[in-house]
Amino acid sequence: MSAEKIMVIKHGALGDIVQGLDGFASVRGGHPDAEITLLTTSVFRGLAEAMPFFDAVAIDRRASFWNIAEAMRMYQFFHGGNGEGGGWKRIYDFQSSRRSIRYFNQFIPKSVEFVGIPARASHVLGDMTGVNNRDRMVMTAALGGCPPVAADMDWLGAIGDDWPQHAAVLVPGCSPAKPEKRWPAEHFAALALLLHDAGMTPVLAGTAIDGDAASVIKTLVPSCVDYIGKTNLMELAGLMASAELVVGNDTGPTFLGARIGTPTVMIMSKHTDPSMSAPVGASADWLRGDDITAITPEEVMALAVSRLKR
Repeated sequence: MSAEKIMVIKHGALGDIVQGLDGFASVRGGHPDAEITLLTTSVFRGLAEAMPFFDAVAIDRRASFWNIAEAMRMYQFFHGGNGEGGGWKRIYDFQSSRRSIRYFNQFIPKSVEFVGIPARASHVLGDMTGVNNRDRMVMTAALGGCPPVAADMDWLGAIGDDWPQHAAVLVPGCSPAKPEKRWPAEHFAALALLLHDAGMTPVLAGTAIDGDAASVIKTLVPSCVDYIGKTNLMELAGLMASAELVVGNDTGPTFLGARIGTPTVMIMSKHTDPSMSAPVGASADWLRGDDITAITPEEVMALAVSRLKR
């Protein structure tokens, strides 16, 4: 007999993918012999294919629902046809978005078990207000009978062997759509000086869109090592794994550093609810201020040092 087919829906973003790792591991633990497919977006294909939890990775282009060709492609993916998809036993909706709910209402056959928030789902998730995103996804898996499993991170490895020694990775960027979540670049520069004086090597990490913040920091602290826009996700994970410390805004790389187990401090504005979005890791912590600019480099340094001593 062929293996039962299980799907997990998780489009992103990076921080949510990282927070979903224990949920992914739990689904695999609950369906050890199943053929499990992750439906995600193209930017996370490489990272997802490296994970040991899935047998296949499918790409959702998240096109407009008015895009008839893409709508038909997704319909075939859920129903089967023209060699695409179909045959699903159960779907775990880790995304819980308007898109995934619309898929449930319009594309997914009623015979397919669905674990998520729609009221007509076969397994209905209750109110998750105030529940950390990591826990929400583990609870979604548990609703389908999967035991909670802490993801083994060995699969991620430490790609690269020439990362800076005694690195303190600084993540000064975040989504361009959410500038209110950015700690000032000048504060990161002041923190870089404190870290340098403590014998650590300040290292800047993030995507190319974080270049403006990085430029300010490098101008003030030329000794910073700049990896902005120079690493893919797997290389970024290697950098984080090799580091002694990660400090960043509420953004994906900071979640990644925390989940790998590197001592991590996330700096939050009033726009982040730590009860739902705090980073999860063996040595992760956070600082939050109604005015993020009022959080001082000295406060962040003190908390970072306390994490290093644990």
